[in-house]
Amino acid sequence: MRDRAIACVGALLAIALTGLISGSILGHGPHIPLIVAPMGASAVLLFAVPASPLARPWSIVGGNTLSAMAGVATARLISDPILAIGIGVSSAIAIMSLTRSLHPPGGAAALTALVGGPSVAASGFLFPFVPVCLNSLVLVGLGIAFHRLSGHRYPHARASGPGDATGAPRASPQATVGFREEDLDATLTSLHETLDIDRTDLDGLLREMEARTSLRAGEGVTCLAVMSREPVTIGLHEPTAHARRLLVAHDVRTIPVLDAAGRLAGVIGFRDLARHPNATRVGQAMSEASTADPAEAAASLAPRFIDGHTHAVVVVAPDRNVVGVVTSTDILAMRARASAPGRPAPARGT
Repeated sequence: MRDRAIACVGALLAIALTGLISGSILGHGPHIPLIVAPMGASAVLLFAVPASPLARPWSIVGGNTLSAMAGVATARLISDPILAIGIGVSSAIAIMSLTRSLHPPGGAAALTALVGGPSVAASGFLFPFVPVCLNSLVLVGLGIAFHRLSGHRYPHARASGPGDATGAPRASPQATVGFREEDLDATLTSLHETLDIDRTDLDGLLREMEARTSLRAGEGVTCLAVMSREPVTIGLHEPTAHARRLLVAHDVRTIPVLDAAGRLAGVIGFRDLARHPNATRVGQAMSEASTADPAEAAASLAPRFIDGHTHAVVVVAPDRNVVGVVTSTDILAMRARASAPGRPAPARGT
C-alpha cells in the first residue's frame, strides 16, 4: 500500500505539472489540447509498474509519438472512419513492435489522432510532436525526478553480470547452477504468450526463488550442527613452510590463522601462498576470513562457496575465538541428508 500511495502522489504531481508546463509552452487556447488523454494511461505504467518494459522512457516517448504519427497518417490516407480506426491502431502496434517501443497507451494516442476532433485534425503531422511528444518527454522527466526523490529506481536497470580477467562478460557462478538459459527460453517458447516482464528480470527472479527454496531444504540446521570441530589452525607468526606442510598433511585447502591471543586473524591456503611466494611468515600471506555465527543457518552459507575463492567459512564466537569450520563438503553432506534421509551422509571434511 505504501508503494501504491507513492504511485498515486507521483501521478498526481506529474500529470498536473505536465499540463502546467505544456500549457505554458503551448498556451491555453482551443487550437490544441493542453494534454492528451493517453498520458493518464502512461502515468499508470510509469508510477505503478516502473520496472515493466512497457514503462521504459523510450516506450513512453517513442510509443506515444510514433503511434500518434501512425494515426495521423491513417486519417490522411483512409476516409472511412471505421476502417481508419482499425488500421490506425493495428499500424501503431506494428510500428511499436518494430521499434521496440511497445506501450499500450500508444493505441489510445493513435485513436486520438483519428477521432480527436477539429483541433487535432487541424494540427496534422504537428500533433504527434506537439503535444504528444512534448507531453511524453515532460512526463518521463518528472517521473525520473520523482522516483529518485522517493527512493525508487527508474529507468529500470538490468543487473549486469561480472566479467572475467580480460573484462569480457561471462556468466556468474549462480547462473551456471540450477536451470539453464536454454531451459528458460524453451519454457517461454512453449507458453506461446508474451509476458510483461523483461527476460533478464525473470531469470533473476527465478534464481532468487530457487536459492530461497534451497535454503528451506536445510531450514533449522545451524552452522554448529554441521561444522568440523577442532579444525587445524596456525599462528600468525608461523613460517609459511609450516602452513604448506599442514595443508598437505591434513588434506585441507584453508587453515584459520590465529593471533597471539588465540583469536581469528585470517585464513591461509594454497592460493594465498602462490600469491605471496616471497612471504616467510603466515601473517604476510594470509587473506581475510569468511566468518559465520554458530547459530547461523548453515544453508545460508552456500552462496559463499560459489564465488570461486571461498573454500571454508570459519565459525567464530563473539570474541573471535574459532569454534569450528564449515566447508563446501559439509554443505553437500547436509543437502544429501535433506534429499535422501534414509541414506548415510558422506563423511565430513575438515
